[in-house]
Amino acid sequence: MTFLRWSQTLAAAMCLTLTSSELPAQDDAPAGVLQQQFIYDEAPFPSCHASTICQTPNGFVAAWFGGEREGAKDVSIWVSDYDGKAWSAPRKVADGVQADGSRHPCWNPVLFQAPSGVTWLFIKVGPSPRDWWGEVLFSDDGGKTFRDRTRLPEGVLGPIRCKPELVDDGTTLLCGSSTEHDGWRVHFERLMLTGEANAEAVSETHWDRGEAIHDGKEFAAIQPAILRLADGRLRALCRTMQSVIVQTDSDDNGRTWTKPISTEMPNPNSGIDVVTAKDGRHWLISNPLPSKENGWGGRSRLTLSVSTDGENYREVALLENEPTGEFSYPAIIQADDGKLHMTYTWKRKKIKHVIIDPTAIP
Repeated sequence: MTFLRWSQTLAAAMCLTLTSSELPAQDDAPAGVLQQQFIYDEAPFPSCHASTICQTPNGFVAAWFGGEREGAKDVSIWVSDYDGKAWSAPRKVADGVQADGSRHPCWNPVLFQAPSGVTWLFIKVGPSPRDWWGEVLFSDDGGKTFRDRTRLPEGVLGPIRCKPELVDDGTTLLCGSSTEHDGWRVHFERLMLTGEANAEAVSETHWDRGEAIHDGKEFAAIQPAILRLADGRLRALCRTMQSVIVQTDSDDNGRTWTKPISTEMPNPNSGIDVVTAKDGRHWLISNPLPSKENGWGGRSRLTLSVSTDGENYREVALLENEPTGEFSYPAIIQADDGKLHMTYTWKRKKIKHVIIDPTAIP
């Protein structure tokens, strides 16, 4: 796999560089970028991370975890909804308080808009990623309120960071997942959808948890992001400790997967996301640096890249580029109107939302 870069002249015409909290005027935005904004300016928590976004019947909803710092016991799950004009103030919808009064941090929310119209919110709760567990909440009003918080069956984590995919003609939810307690290893979980949205819908009888697809030795990989190839296969791109994105393929709707292999796309041990658009192109949002480059942190540069074949990617927009900043853990979806919506961590202080018109990018 090769990672193609445009010439500096063309990249300059397309790129978006945001290096401060002041956002440029709309007229100054580069080709393709329609809107860019922070989801909130002020919040009752100092630190945030790991956003997710989905389209609902009412607009859009985003979620993330926020608290004193990542891993602190007060870290909770927060959401905000977007009506096309403005984001609502952040609302806390889940914390890690247990029945015995103890408390654990929350982690990595993942939103999913079910065909039934119910919005699902998968979360993780626990002392650390090595021993957390999965839970899910449901919303009937596009993320404004949530109900029926349910712990997932033992050993099932749900989508670990990136959005799940509908497979088998929409009857099965395919969740890219991973574990960190025995090395970093990727696995996939399939949930048979029943049409309901309650505790019974996510009970053990409806899940098929696959085994790890690798031993974690050649590549310490986690957090698979799923795309759809033109020939019908699924491909997952994964973050690794080896400074490279790896890929794995499935030709049976996620039941079995090939051994992960290296791509030529760098990865500074940071989350990525990808979406296959309606026109067949694949859009990847990632940090395209190794762990360190010229003294810069690997999460100091965030870019959007596009591929027509799921193999070769070219960088088309520079979203963030600041030596001392962290811009990470992105999420990307395509809305019903074709626009691309992205959210990501901005310096661990805010969540940024960017909208791009993909038809403006060749």
